[in-house]
Amino acid sequence: MANTIDFNQITVINPRTEDYCIAGFVVRLVMNRDSHLWEELNQYAPFAMSPDPDRKTLITMSVVDKDNWYKGEVYEEEYRQDEDFLEIGAGHIDGYRCYMFISFGRVACRTIVNSDYSHAMVLLTNNELYGLNNAMMLTYAFATARKQTVLFHSSVTVLDDYAYMFLGKSGTGKSTHSSLWLKNFPEAHLLNDDNPVMRVEDGVGYIYGSPWSGKTPCYRNLRYPIGALVQLKQAPYNHIQRLAPIKAYSYLLPSVSGMRWEKSLSDGIHETENWIVSNLPFYLLECLPDDAAAHLSHNEISVKKD
Repeated sequence: MANTIDFNQITVINPRTEDYCIAGFVVRLVMNRDSHLWEELNQYAPFAMSPDPDRKTLITMSVVDKDNWYKGEVYEEEYRQDEDFLEIGAGHIDGYRCYMFISFGRVACRTIVNSDYSHAMVLLTNNELYGLNNAMMLTYAFATARKQTVLFHSSVTVLDDYAYMFLGKSGTGKSTHSSLWLKNFPEAHLLNDDNPVMRVEDGVGYIYGSPWSGKTPCYRNLRYPIGALVQLKQAPYNHIQRLAPIKAYSYLLPSVSGMRWEKSLSDGIHETENWIVSNLPFYLLECLPDDAAAHLSHNEISVKKD
């Protein structure tokens, strides 16, 4: 007979608990207090909260050792997705959802989650910090998918208290265009350079900083209303145009993280994506990596204050 998991009683040896508030949702991390990883989680410090065992959490992430990993049947993979240099394998063990995060062909960690993504059991195997970061980031994306919240692949620059999201495939120039805004508009600042969180709250679209910012160490626990989204496309000239919602949707899809093969999550993601293209200005910027492109986009998309 297969074992079962009591997700409220997962065994973590010598546990230490820390809570982090990310875009208004609380993520709880439980891990051996002697783990070297605690000293390597500086990116989470701006999001840390004072301890409170009675606090309501979105997710509890419990990092276990191999002796306390679930002793069930063999993992059966059902789907694999390439998520910007990270492979995600999705499947089941004895009916439990299980995800593997694979870096350069090696499994960095395994994660088992419960039915509503409120609890996760994590086993780190290789490149532990990389594995833990991705387990936390993507479990967060799954848990918020039905809460009008999405995790973006985007570089976000703030100017005059509005956030401007630059989207595009890796290597398109998202970070470069943000840096051009910072260079040309001294009051601008970077909010996040890779994985910000977008939420719809009371009919307003907001973008939040997150602990996940790719290669750029920019971890800001701040929130701003979204001024515009801009899809970047490399070109030998500079040209910008506002897109109709149906065209914007096709560009938006690859920029949002999520398990699209799981219908309940996919429906939540699509609902939020529909809201975005219906309510927020979305532009296509064909451009060179130069100052003129930054001035062109700024003049076209910036929210004009009275």
